[in-house]
Order: sequence, then structure tokens, then C-alpha cells
Amino acid sequence: MRVSPVGFAFDDDHTVLREAAKTAEITHNHPEGIKGAQAIALAVFLAKNGEDKPSIRKRIQETFGYDLSRTIDEIRPGYAFNISCRGTVPEAIIAFLDSVSFEDAVRNAISLGGDSDTLACIAGGIAEAYYREVPTVILREVRTHLTPHLWSLAVGFYQQFGIPELIEKIG
Repeated sequence: MRVSPVGFAFDDDHTVLREAAKTAEITHNHPEGIKGAQAIALAVFLAKNGEDKPSIRKRIQETFGYDLSRTIDEIRPGYAFNISCRGTVPEAIIAFLDSVSFEDAVRNAISLGGDSDTLACIAGGIAEAYYREVPTVILREVRTHLTPHLWSLAVGFYQQFGIPELIEKIG
């Protein structure tokens, strides 16, 4: 859930995969955790670079072996809290793939229940890169919950690595 910035910060998929692995080794230290982080960071990277949803789905399925053929409506009835990457990452990616906007991706993820904050962080990170838009009302709300220092770090990240369209909104 914390790896999305890696997909924004690096300029080639090999570096994205390497750096995503480094971030996951600290917190997960398990091959599945590392694989999940790499899948998320790569999805963000592909979305940021203009890949369409079928291409993102295909690349993640082929590279990581995740089943992304299901829909959010097929997952929802039987989904339960799951802390494993294998039980979280594909579902979060599908929440993005089945979305029509940033907010829709986050809502899809939350609608599954379970570890909804993790699901929403993953789906939202990919959706932000893909749709290149976070509603102003959401950004304003986020700003009310961050200290000035944390907000300035977020703005700095956007200025260095972010999507230009979003920089004006968060200033």
C-alpha cells in the first residue's frame, strides 16, 4: 500500500521493479510481499506512461501470474479480510481496472470490505496515475488531515515526480 510513489519516481520498468522490491524487503520480507509491491509499482508506472487498461492487465498477469480476469462484482460477494498480498493485490488492481474515475476506483476497493484501507491505497495509486486526476474536494480534505510539513512533502513529491496536471490542484 506504500509503494505507489516508486511507480511515479522512476523512468524505466526495470528500475521500478528493483526499487519496489527494496521497499517491500523492509516491511514484508517474503517473496509474495515483494511480488505484490512490484506488481503495484509496475501498474502505476504503466498507467503513468499512458498504457491502456487491457495492456496493464496483460502485463501484470504475465509478469506476476495474478488472475485479473474477474470483475469487482464477482469478487465482492465472497471477499473477506485477507492480509496476504496474494489475497489483496489482485483485488485492488481489479478495483482500478473496473473503474471509470479515481473516486470510482477507491469506492470499488472499499466496497470489497476487508482490509479496505490497503485496497483503497493500492487502487487509488494506480487510478491517480491512470486518470491523472484527483478531485479537488478530496485533495482539500486530505490537506485538512496532514500537518503543514507533511503537506509540503506531498507538494514537493508532486513537483518532482508527479503528473503536471495535478500540481496546480495541490499547491
